[in-house]
Amino acid sequence: MHGPPLDVVAADRARLDVSSRDEVMAAVTGLEPDVIVNAAAFTDVDGCEDDPERAFAVNALGVRHLAEAAGLVGAHLCQVSTDYVFDGSLDRPYHEWDRPNPVSVYGRSKLGGELEAGPAATVVRTAWVCGRHGRNFVTRILELARRDDVPLLVVDDQVGSPTMAADLAAAVVPLALARRRGLFHVTNGGGASRFELARAVLELAGDDPDRVLPIRTADLDPQPRAWRPPNSQLDNAALRLGGEALLPPWKDSLARLVADLTARAADADPS
Repeated sequence: MHGPPLDVVAADRARLDVSSRDEVMAAVTGLEPDVIVNAAAFTDVDGCEDDPERAFAVNALGVRHLAEAAGLVGAHLCQVSTDYVFDGSLDRPYHEWDRPNPVSVYGRSKLGGELEAGPAATVVRTAWVCGRHGRNFVTRILELARRDDVPLLVVDDQVGSPTMAADLAAAVVPLALARRRGLFHVTNGGGASRFELARAVLELAGDDPDRVLPIRTADLDPQPRAWRPPNSQLDNAALRLGGEALLPPWKDSLARLVADLTARAADADPS
């Protein structure tokens, strides 16, 4: 992304608890930002089932606080949401005008956040986000692959839109800065099952993709506490129909991510 440098203030959970109205009001009125990008969320899908109060406090009420504070200082709010607002029953990718029907506490709380953001906000739905930092599907597969030489069982009946965090950020920033109103699906191009994604990760890392074996969600032991949509692919229709640039295919961006992660792991290995 090219343009003038941006003055960015990043606040982690230790610095700002979005579920606290007082903290949000103090931070926003003190900084008086032009744009607020809310990437804060309680994303432990099974954990949300166990603690729905916390899920709604962070994922829904927290957005209400940010929207209120944004209104006080004239800031534009960009809310990051999720594919889990859908139940996964369609046989095609979901576009922005499909009706949400979340079937987990996580999905319902994130849909609540979309509603709290309001019609003037930019709402970006994304899916299966993987990146250099934090724990995610790609880092987990690489970690398991390094641990031993046993097969990796990965579900093959959950299909979605793998999205690399760097590509997502590069798309979110111009939407937020332009104060684009409304809902946008923003994912890398193409879809995959988690099984296919895991195989691609190992192949790109120079490992044997046949170590990944398929398993059905119903055969997992223990069973996940929250329902996962069997199909949560997102169609980036609003971007495409509006003539906006689309993110690269997920396989291309995954190759860059895996190369980066494997290089960092090699640098960190004392042997």
